[in-house]
Amino acid sequence: MKRTAFFVSDGTGITAETLGEALLAQFEGVEFDFVRLPYVDTEERARDAVARIDAIAARDGERPIVFDTVIDQRLRQILASSHGAMFDIFSTFLAPLEQAIGAPSTFSVGRVHDPHSGLYHARIEAVHYAMSNDDGASGSDYSKADVILVGVSRSGKTPSCIYLAMQFGVHAANYPITDDDLQSTRLPPALARYQDRLFGLTIDPSRLAEIREQRRPGSRYASLRQCEDEVRQVEAMLRRHHVPHLNSTRMSVEEIATRILMEKRLRGRKG
Repeated sequence: MKRTAFFVSDGTGITAETLGEALLAQFEGVEFDFVRLPYVDTEERARDAVARIDAIAARDGERPIVFDTVIDQRLRQILASSHGAMFDIFSTFLAPLEQAIGAPSTFSVGRVHDPHSGLYHARIEAVHYAMSNDDGASGSDYSKADVILVGVSRSGKTPSCIYLAMQFGVHAANYPITDDDLQSTRLPPALARYQDRLFGLTIDPSRLAEIREQRRPGSRYASLRQCEDEVRQVEAMLRRHHVPHLNSTRMSVEEIATRILMEKRLRGRKG
């Protein structure tokens, strides 16, 4: 079974897409073709959106699912004339929220992604920090880190740091444990002062070998034996120094980030 889902917004469409995809993921056995229509902020663009939705409805013989976060009521009336099954995300939640909070909403476009908001600047600053403190880069400043991810190379540290920065404004650095680091039973000198900020990522050696093989085919770095040795020694190091850690093999970056936030009790920055 295959259906088409539209995410229509007068902004970026990220909010509609995020919530819409989360809801549609609950329908196993249904394959969805996703179409994002951002910046539908004029009557002409709204009519173009209706034309695309109706064309898909005619092609498929099924009503497309349409998640929208459009604010302007004029544009909403145009969109409502389509043959799509409409789900207005903001109206669904804002009215009950206004009642619960006892205050009206601003009901304005782009509040979540406003480049003048404190949250936006906190996220951008955190991304810059993650990039400057990636893979034990020279001059890394761990004193400003909320968390420092440690583990073997290619265990998922960098994408986890970037995700933590972009979504939560968390200052996340990462440090790859190398063969030189494993010559000692102690933590690497660069990390010793910040043991309370460490969080380890480990990975199944067979999966690690597959990932490294794509990066450096036929190398010792990618051999299963090398991967097994590194993972075994790093896990022993993490246990020896009581560093909390998890196996990232079957986890998405969202799941990894959530576990890190919970374990280290990080709340992220709001500005």
